[in-house]
Amino acid sequence: MGREFIPLFDDWAENYDQTVAGHDAEYKEVFEDYDRILQAVASKSKGTVLEFGVGTGNLTEKLISLGRVVFGVEPSKVMREKTKARFLDIDLYDGDFIQFPELPQKVDSIVSTYAFHHLTDEEKDIAIKLYSDILGDEGKIVFADTAFLDEKDRKDRHRIVKQQGFENLLEDLEREYYTTLEVLKHLFQKNGFEVRFEKMNPYVWLMEAVKKNKN
Repeated sequence: MGREFIPLFDDWAENYDQTVAGHDAEYKEVFEDYDRILQAVASKSKGTVLEFGVGTGNLTEKLISLGRVVFGVEPSKVMREKTKARFLDIDLYDGDFIQFPELPQKVDSIVSTYAFHHLTDEEKDIAIKLYSDILGDEGKIVFADTAFLDEKDRKDRHRIVKQQGFENLLEDLEREYYTTLEVLKHLFQKNGFEVRFEKMNPYVWLMEAVKKNKN
């Protein structure tokens, strides 16, 4: 469920905001237009929002500024502490994409940025099925994350990164569970969602899935 990456994020918490701001040349393209990506996710959400992988609270801030009621889930204790320091009144829980406490009210949207790749494709399927059960008709999932158009795109990107000499980034791309739009489209449709994708930078796609009305 992605919890194997908690130590990485505990260590990264102190410098995370510097990385997403583009100060790390190796990851600059990954986080290109970071603020615009977060704003797009927040803007496409609606009503009461469940946010996974809160991190240091950057997306949370945009959701709150739009008047959303936010319930946050974050497995890293260090990250949770940073977010809690920014937003004293936020409902913030220890959990992950699949295992998290029961929420006190119904949610209208489920959002996340730069985190869904911590699940295997099988776990992504489990998670999306769970969200289908949580959301009512027309409920939304809005994720932004690194993904590949298809397997050829994956191989091409790995080759480019290797040519750039970005060894850490290449290791990340090979170690973590980045998937393809083909797989994601199948998983969303299988679990009752209509989904559309929008490319936001060389790595990141915006995924907007709406639960289909069964009537």
